[in-house]
Amino acid sequence: MVDVGVDPEVLVNNSSYPLEVETLPDGDITVRLDKYQSKPTRITDDELHALGHDKMASVIERHKEAFDEVRFSRAIHSLAPAEHTTKTPVLLTTGEVDGDRKRLTRRDIIALKKAFDKAKIPAEGRMLVLCADHVADLLEQDQKFAAQYYNYESGAINRMYGFEVYEYDACPYYNTSTKKKLAYGAVPATATDRQCSVAFSLKRAMKANGSTKTYLQEAAANPTTQENLFSMRTYTICLPTKAEGLGAIVSALKA
Repeated sequence: MVDVGVDPEVLVNNSSYPLEVETLPDGDITVRLDKYQSKPTRITDDELHALGHDKMASVIERHKEAFDEVRFSRAIHSLAPAEHTTKTPVLLTTGEVDGDRKRLTRRDIIALKKAFDKAKIPAEGRMLVLCADHVADLLEQDQKFAAQYYNYESGAINRMYGFEVYEYDACPYYNTSTKKKLAYGAVPATATDRQCSVAFSLKRAMKANGSTKTYLQEAAANPTTQENLFSMRTYTICLPTKAEGLGAIVSALKA
């Protein structure tokens, strides 16, 4: 990946010559793809003979779905900011109390837009991924949001305040006091940690996919066990390119 460095300085109504020459340092950044492997699944010939459906096809599909579940959850966790800064705002919801948290409102999304604007994050390519709680909040409170909730062609919710909006139920958790993100896979504490919706800029993020390989040992090669073994391996990664253009809206604790 190329690190393009800083932007060139722009002069307005300049009258001093010769112009000062500047150098824009670029460089290559090496990114190592994560390796994903699934544990082999055993499918015996007895199972394939007795079942009325194609179990081999079912197993292959379940391996693919398991890969997607892990890589998508790791990607959204990587794109969420580590903590609150000017360039990576982490905001708390301000709506009515629902159980042990405050609901998300349109006002909260407007506040996130304002924070992105002040941080000079490009308007083009802004994405907002709502967690399940926040989607439900808007559906229950906002008739306009409910009316345009789903676009059956793209799978995306209609745009809101410059954000292209999606939903995903495995968004990361934050400590509501420190506004710091929990480590991937950490168990959230009931008293302090709540789930977030994630915002990021496509201009500040990258993804790369490597090769995918399937492994199959057929029953014909196992005369003593007469069983098939299937597994998969793939390489992929999704990361922010800079610690900016990332944001989150976390469900605030009830007062």
